[in-house]
Amino acid sequence: MTTTTTRTCKECSQTLNGRKDQKFCSDYCRNAYNNKKNGAVNKHVRHINAILRKNRRILDELNPGGKITVSLMMLAERGFNFHYYTNTYTTKKGAVYFFCYDRGYLKVDQESYILVRKQEYVK
Repeated sequence: MTTTTTRTCKECSQTLNGRKDQKFCSDYCRNAYNNKKNGAVNKHVRHINAILRKNRRILDELNPGGKITVSLMMLAERGFNFHYYTNTYTTKKGAVYFFCYDRGYLKVDQESYILVRKQEYVK
């Protein structure tokens, strides 16, 4: 005597036919299910990555030549967020460069920053 259980898709509850370990009726349902499941977990990371990409884009647009001095207002007007960066580099003299991936900045005084591109020797 065998009992048959009806297997259903975890996303749309459609009856499954085929492999015994099948959980979804289609790739669409599998992707939709996993996007819902992981969406909340990854939302915070996606938000931070968006800020970092925007910061890098701003630094790249303002510094096409490799090194330039800009005002705090110029960065702020474009929406630069100083709270987010990927890494720092401290020189032997103690100056701290903040980097968004390969684009960086150094605070010179209250109103100006030097924008740089990461050099090969900076790890």
